[in-house]
Amino acid sequence: MQIERTNDEILIRLPADVDIVGLQRILDYLNFREIASKSKATQNQIDALAKTSKVSWWTKNKSRLIQ
Repeated sequence: MQIERTNDEILIRLPADVDIVGLQRILDYLNFREIASKSKATQNQIDALAKTSKVSWWTKNKSRLIQ
């Protein structure tokens, strides 16, 4: 593995045999961190969105999971 920093970015070179699924999970996490660092949402707003999302998901999937 090689890591190089330029003025604008960090370049990471990995061998071709690296586990792509694991690498994609790491990249998804890094993408999330980059997006989240730019957010101006308050913790209360984030909590409300999470609650709404969970309620919505449960409403859509309840009948499929409980029989």
